[in-house]
This record gives sequence, C-alpha cells and structure tokens, in this order.
Amino acid sequence: MLERTDVVVVGGGIVGTAAAYQLVDRGIETVLVDEDRAGSATAAGAGIISPPTSSRRENDDWFAFAELAAAHYPALISSLEAAGIDDHGYKRGDMLSIARTPAEAETIETDLARAQRRGASVEEISPAEAEAAFPALSGVERALRFPDAGRVDGAMLTAALDRAARAAGLTAVDGRVEAIHTDEGAVSGVVVDGDRLEADRVVVAGGAWSGGFGDDLGCSLPVSPIRGQIVHLDGSDIFETPGDLPIVGSVADNYIVPWADGRIVVGATREHDAGFDPRITAGGVQTVLDSGLRLAPGLAEATFEEVRVGLRPGSPDGLPILGEIPGVDGAYVATGHGPTGLTLGPYSGAVVAQSIAGEEPTADLSAFDPARF
Repeated sequence: MLERTDVVVVGGGIVGTAAAYQLVDRGIETVLVDEDRAGSATAAGAGIISPPTSSRRENDDWFAFAELAAAHYPALISSLEAAGIDDHGYKRGDMLSIARTPAEAETIETDLARAQRRGASVEEISPAEAEAAFPALSGVERALRFPDAGRVDGAMLTAALDRAARAAGLTAVDGRVEAIHTDEGAVSGVVVDGDRLEADRVVVAGGAWSGGFGDDLGCSLPVSPIRGQIVHLDGSDIFETPGDLPIVGSVADNYIVPWADGRIVVGATREHDAGFDPRITAGGVQTVLDSGLRLAPGLAEATFEEVRVGLRPGSPDGLPILGEIPGVDGAYVATGHGPTGLTLGPYSGAVVAQSIAGEEPTADLSAFDPARF
C-alpha cells in the first residue's frame, strides 16, 4: 500500500466513489478505502431520481439541493459515456404519483401545488391514463405524471464511476479505516488494517458507519442506520416491455421501479430501530408486499425473486451532513443522506471534491453544515 497520498476517501458506496472520481478527474492523488460491509445502502437502493415525489420533498433546503443533484446526472453520465463506459445503469423516464383514497388525493393536491410553485414539470392525468401507463395499477383516485424523473442502478453506477476513476489514477484499497489521525488541528493520515497512510485530507463517506469517526475528529457525527428491505420481483411474464413502464410511487410513500431486464423493485421498509442488522425479516417482507400489492394488485402474479437490505445513513434532522468539519483542517464529511442517497450521492461527492480543490461549491451547503450538531 502507498505510504502517502493527498486525499483518502473512506467508503466506496455511491457518495465516496463519486467523490473519488471527481478528485482524480481534477488531478488530485486519491486513495479510496472500502471494507465492503454487508448492508451497503448503495447496492440495495431502488434508485428513483425524482425530487418532487421524494419523501423529503416538503423541505425546501433538501429540495433545492436535490434539484441540483438530479440535474447533475446527465452531465455525469455523458462524462462516463465519453470515457467508453455505457453500462452505468441510468435511464430517464416518467414517474407517476398515485392516490388511492380521498385522503391521499388531498396529498396529491398539495404536491401538485407545491411542484407548480417550484417550477417542476408535472401534469395531472386521469386514473384511466395512469392505469393504462402501468397496467398493474387498480383503484386509482388521482394521479400526477412527472416527466423529468430518472432511475439508477446504484451498484452499476458505482462500478462505472470506480472504473473511470481507476483509469484516471485512483488507488482503491480493500480494507478498513480503523482511525483518522490529526496533528495540531489538521488531518495527518489514517490507519488502514493496522498500516498508517499519511494524507493531508480525508473524506468520511462511510454511510451508516460514518459516525464512528466523530471521536477521531473531535466532532459529533450523529449518523444512525435506517434499515430498508426491498423486494425484487420478475415481471417478465406480465409485462411485454418492463423497461418502458413508468416508475410508480404512492403518496403513502411506497414505490415500484421497473427495469428493462424484467425486474420490478418494490419498496421499502424504513426501520429506525434495527441497528446494524442487515437481516431480511418476515415482517419486513410482508409490509413491503402488502403495500406494493395494495398499490398495484396486478403484481400478484409476478415471480418472487429476492429481497435486498440496505442500511441507510440517517441524521437527526433528515438532512445530509455535508462539507468541511469545523476545527480540523482537511477533514470533510459526506453522509446522512437517508433514503435519498442515490438521488443526492453523485452530486454530494462532486461538491465535496469542489471544496477540496479550492473551488466555490456549486450549491449552498449551509443547511447541511456538520457544525449544526
């Protein structure tokens, strides 16, 4: 292993890998260290890119950042494709937001007014149009169509970013960062599996495990795991072209994401008391299937394939923890994205890289300042 580098990125999920990619693209020597823990949120996530329909859509600070993050995707994908990487797992398409009860229809009305006020692309469509667009739906009361949504396979995009970054000079290390060292108020290096690696800067992007570095950096990083269980079905027998179907979300906060290979992803639980336990549970699977089949009864004949589990990094206020850590020169953090990591992750990595490179970040990060804790 190297003895010295400019930057160490801790965590090889979507956020850390995006940061590493952006850093080496700027000519900054970077080492990415990842332990490949069970329960990685990146690999399990459904990958919906649609800020106006997110569970966090009511928060203006989150939404403003999420809009920039969604807009970052096309340029990022173009850069990967220019490097000859086409298997990135990203696709643009429609998202439908569905109400099935009068109470849910009131939420649709609120969401429509909010989206229009913010200038988002949205139109109301009839229940019949919604059910024609996604034939497994039934009993739709009201529906909105968001044409600027997208979906991303988190594992595929992370692998694509990793390949591009390695081609640009990234050093990737399989291992565990056991400690971050500081000297006179500045980062001096890390310890990886017992070996010291000197560095001037470090980015903590360890997802749900990021909070363990708070003591090393003399700060509070109140990140806790939120377990999400997500069911994968095979819809090949009930849909002719699954990849052409829209994403579907219920205002009750469950969702269905179809993919071209026939997968139909149905999610998800949000379990705040499961700790670092990546198990699949009978109750979790039942919850996901019950809500999914309530939304789309036509999926009852789909083949059950698997369940994936991700431990999402949650913060006390539900907002990311993003930027330079106060009082420690060269220490940065990018975590706390909760269930919106695949929406925000690539852009979060980019703005941290901008800060490290001495550039003015392209987003206002004040609401996500680590110092607020």
